[in-house]
Amino acid sequence: MIHEYEMNGLLMKTGDLICTVDKGPDILDGQFWRYIGHLVPAKVGHVAVYVGPEGRCVEAGAKGRVITFNITDHAWDASKMRDQRGEIVDALYGIACPARGRGLSESRETEVRENVARYCLAQAAAGKPYNPDLFNANTEDAFYCSQLVYLAYLKNGIDLNTKMGIPHIPRTSSIIFPQELWNGCVHVKYCLE
Repeated sequence: MIHEYEMNGLLMKTGDLICTVDKGPDILDGQFWRYIGHLVPAKVGHVAVYVGPEGRCVEAGAKGRVITFNITDHAWDASKMRDQRGEIVDALYGIACPARGRGLSESRETEVRENVARYCLAQAAAGKPYNPDLFNANTEDAFYCSQLVYLAYLKNGIDLNTKMGIPHIPRTSSIIFPQELWNGCVHVKYCLE
């Protein structure tokens, strides 16, 4: 079933990506990702998948595993979701729609969205751990945020890996960066910048 939910005035559908930017304090994890962000010219630093119903989402993040959480009051407010999500302090950047704009029939787009939601929810239900090995984006034993999204869509014939990498650093094109998920969406994105 495809769910819809309005957040910050934007309508999301099951399978859409919530793309965020780091707004966290200077904790060690935040410093690490800000350092990586300086190497990769990117704005999007984290991604979660909207699955529904209501404000239910899935992400691999600070809790050290794949989790579900709920957006409250139709607004992205990291402080209100801290008990659910852990120490991620981020701000909404925009909503990306990987299944739209690819010439899929309406029924195939619905199928892809439902499959992506099922896949992500299954990883959360299994309590899959966080994947600290950014270079191993094809494992299904553990996940980092953008890897979870990448594999969910890849299993449905949509490859969001743009091989972005970090310029002049070998092997980094195997890392799936949140920014390339945003860039890999051919549908118009709703940027709140």
